[in-house]
Amino acid sequence: MTTLHALDVLAQSGWLLDQIEEGRFTSWFHPIVHADDTRRIFAHEALLRGVERDGSVVAPQPILALAREAGLLFEVDSAACRSAIREAARQAPDMCVFINFSPAAIEDPDASLSATLSAIEEAKLPRDRVVFEVVEADRFGDSPLLDRVLAGYRNAGFRVALDDLGAGWSTLNLVHRLRPDFIKIDGELIRGVHRDPVKGLIANKLLEIGRGMGIGTIVEGIEVEEELRWVREHGANFVQGFLLGKPAPVARS
Repeated sequence: MTTLHALDVLAQSGWLLDQIEEGRFTSWFHPIVHADDTRRIFAHEALLRGVERDGSVVAPQPILALAREAGLLFEVDSAACRSAIREAARQAPDMCVFINFSPAAIEDPDASLSATLSAIEEAKLPRDRVVFEVVEADRFGDSPLLDRVLAGYRNAGFRVALDDLGAGWSTLNLVHRLRPDFIKIDGELIRGVHRDPVKGLIANKLLEIGRGMGIGTIVEGIEVEEELRWVREHGANFVQGFLLGKPAPVARS
């Protein structure tokens, strides 16, 4: 017997498919700035948004939760990637764009890479301006799929980043094994880092590892001046957070 919950998921999956087929997914950009001069934008992180027919905006969390439940994560992730590429080409083709992806959404690495390359070429976006940011990487740390996907992106001329790095052996093992171009240090670790010696010790070690391996370091979740001052003093390359700029839609000319 079909449950009411299953029927609800089925109905909402139709909404998701409409979003994809009608091209109503879009990307908002969240600036990543130089730590030593926060007026200089280094890159933008593309963040998924849905758009209803009446123009109202849908946050990413319910979209992704529904996609997982409805088995449409691959389709949604692909549509989000195409949107990010399209908006990046429109906004700032001479600036880097960070595009999130989850290894869980990739069913066929070769097909995913081919589709990505087609979208990049169509948008005329230089490959060296694109950074693919792995989310939930710790869930796939020992997976050959993750290695294969990242190798494919790099061989095609893209750069890669690991998101939400924090404490724990899994974090260090991932950095050692995958050797990303950038690491993004989790905002939860940075929250109040200026007054928490333990957080400070861990964050400083991650920044030291980045410097030692020649990896660009991006500190997320900066919300107060004291946090910004601390990460500057400890050598972060780039910073991101509401103190420095909020996600916003791409301006239309």
